[in-house]
Amino acid sequence: MTDSFILTLSCPDRAGIVHAVTGLLAAEGGNISEAAQFNDQATGLFFMRVRFAAPAATAASLSPPLTALAASLAMTWQLHAAQERLPTVILVSRLGHCLNDLLFRYRSQLLPLDIRAIVSNHRDCYPLAASYNIPFHHIPVTAATKPQAEAKLLDVVVQEGAELVVLARYMQVLSNELCRALEGRAINIHHSFLPSFKGAKPYWQAHERGVKIIGATAHYVTADLDEGPIIEQDIARVDHADDPLDLTAIGRDVESAVLARAVSWHAQRRVLINGRKTVVFK
Repeated sequence: MTDSFILTLSCPDRAGIVHAVTGLLAAEGGNISEAAQFNDQATGLFFMRVRFAAPAATAASLSPPLTALAASLAMTWQLHAAQERLPTVILVSRLGHCLNDLLFRYRSQLLPLDIRAIVSNHRDCYPLAASYNIPFHHIPVTAATKPQAEAKLLDVVVQEGAELVVLARYMQVLSNELCRALEGRAINIHHSFLPSFKGAKPYWQAHERGVKIIGATAHYVTADLDEGPIIEQDIARVDHADDPLDLTAIGRDVESAVLARAVSWHAQRRVLINGRKTVVFK
């Protein structure tokens, strides 16, 4: 339905919030098709996501009553068209498994994305980008050129109007300045069940430790390396017979699936940041 919207909000918890929100939408001719809420007793915050159809309403007409309600509840809110395909830029280095998975899902209409560009510090994934007819920007990065490279990267994000940046195994640590510029709209996939086995060759480290499960973590990018709010995690069981190459293959499958779920939920406005954590309305 072209007249459907998704409303997300958070505010201090109190009685009557659901009644106030649903009553407002009803008064504007809205018909709710999906609603989810969460009361965080630890922080005293309330979170809500509502999908609704309002044939006689527009984002402009809904803004004044929502703004008034927000003022009375100390509420932050966002309203989006439900059919919106999120403008996205993907960052990648040499390993293309996560990029390949995202592109396949995107082409198959399984992700509500509008992938506008792919940026890489290497040329390895150019043929893959070209096969999907997506612009590819090669921006090499060295210690000496990092500030200039990040400026070019941010220029691509801005010029493409990207509302989401996906680090699909982009093996560069972003500066604090770039992290702040992308706050709340950059998702990274980490090749372990955080915080274990950081750094190079994680599956070799896992093999040396004789692990029985391996995993992956998708999280928002922050200036604290690999410490951003976690969106999704998953694991796969392994045993003594699996060598490092087996673990790598299994791990890459988990990474791809975890990143795809996190990106999909973010694009559907199902993820709300709650301090150092997230609320995910699946």
